[in-house]
Amino acid sequence: MDLTVWRTFVTVCRLGSLSAAAAELHHTQSAVSRQIAGLERQLGVPLIERHARGVRPTPAGEVFRGHALATLNEADRAVRAVRDAHDGAADRLLAIGAPPSLAAGLVPEAVRSLLELTGPARWSLRPGLSADLHHRVITGDLDIAVVTDAPPGLPHDPRVDRRFLGLDDMVVVLPVGHARAGTGPVRIQVLADQTWVEDNDGSAALLRRHAARAGVAARIDLNAADLPGKLALVATGHAIALIPGVLTCALRADVTTVPLVDPPTRGLYTVMPRRDPHPSAALLHDRLAAAFAGARAS
Repeated sequence: MDLTVWRTFVTVCRLGSLSAAAAELHHTQSAVSRQIAGLERQLGVPLIERHARGVRPTPAGEVFRGHALATLNEADRAVRAVRDAHDGAADRLLAIGAPPSLAAGLVPEAVRSLLELTGPARWSLRPGLSADLHHRVITGDLDIAVVTDAPPGLPHDPRVDRRFLGLDDMVVVLPVGHARAGTGPVRIQVLADQTWVEDNDGSAALLRRHAARAGVAARIDLNAADLPGKLALVATGHAIALIPGVLTCALRADVTTVPLVDPPTRGLYTVMPRRDPHPSAALLHDRLAAAFAGARAS
């Protein structure tokens, strides 16, 4: 089968519109329709169905979309591998993924250390949540991702090489004028009646689990869209929050942290594809491990 048609189908599914896919691919809408119809004839099943606001894959089309996307990503990786073999690996982009808390400090520090070792190289940093980053490594969108085992945890997949970086202690972030600012480790019981803010389900689950073990309940009354929004609500005195300890070195100046007694932890890992790994991915893992060890020691 022609992979060009597969790419057209995947684009139609992603955009939910024949006309939008035609515009992105620089085809006419009729050409896109003919490609999809031809693919349906080859497979013997309808792949898309029309609805009021565009098109969507049928159940069979959704199954095919997943396999088509994996095939296209593998084909792209094959092209890159051939070019790397011809031109040398130095020009190959290193695509890195990381959760916002790690993209804010630890990963850039590790990349700086890597470039000091290897010399200038092309790289990109793409933030996201761990489950999505793990999937993007599998599909070939990322060469390496830093992920955490915070709820709901990490899947075991033989297609990726997962390496442990260390355990990260969660801490409580407070506005600088808070009564507990500057104190030593505190028990969750003394903070349980505070207003808490969370920005993702994983962090909220860690907080609730830690509070439940202590026989109290944390009042998560506010929800933020992202980590900067969460910190803004803390800085302005609306709430306190649980954050990764590794983020402490990159916090804004109008918040501070206090450690917890027997804090909740999350494991940090790198994940890399087992097939066609980027030549610098394993080196970056080593730099990340060193940066994390340094952050914990400081």
